[in-house]
Amino acid sequence: MSESRTTADFYFDPMCPWAWMTSRWMLEVEQVRPVDVRWKVMSLAVLNENRLDELPAEYRELLTQAWGPVRVVVAAQQLHGDEVVGKLYTALGTRFHNNGEGATREAIVAALTDAGLPEDLVEYADKDTYDAELRASHTEGIEKVGQDVGTPVIAVPGPTGDEVAFFGPVVTPTPRGEAAARLWDGTLLVASTPGFYEIKRTRTAAPSFE
Repeated sequence: MSESRTTADFYFDPMCPWAWMTSRWMLEVEQVRPVDVRWKVMSLAVLNENRLDELPAEYRELLTQAWGPVRVVVAAQQLHGDEVVGKLYTALGTRFHNNGEGATREAIVAALTDAGLPEDLVEYADKDTYDAELRASHTEGIEKVGQDVGTPVIAVPGPTGDEVAFFGPVVTPTPRGEAAARLWDGTLLVASTPGFYEIKRTRTAAPSFE
């Protein structure tokens, strides 16, 4: 008898290198556990828009740049369906992070081509056409975990039927094979424990995209 499958909602901002690391882990989890990932957007720009005065100038500039890629992803989703989101995220993240191209207009256009999508979707980077849908998806994700976290957010059905959602895990390099499976099992275990909120330590390494 085949094991029943679980859907995991993964909320990401394509600009975030740590969310990118976690997303590659989730692709690995799909191979070693009966899990199907459903890709959804959230936005670091939206998350921080009411606290810009508290942030360093360099991070404020990054948040200004962050609007473009996530708007393009939402436009692609609205015009071409949910099934293109994961493919486009992989194309964007590979160019932004692995290839070191950054979130330039040229990189977005190339990623659209890589994902088999029309290049003219890049025009939505500077438009608020689908900002309502972007904000709705962001709110859906962040309300599952609270305002004190960032991206990614992962939500899955819990062991008693209730939803379990959590920020992270933040990890580098990407765990593979059985290591990915163990991290998934452990994350679900602590996240589903009543009253559990946080495990954390200071990061001592940058994201490793190898």
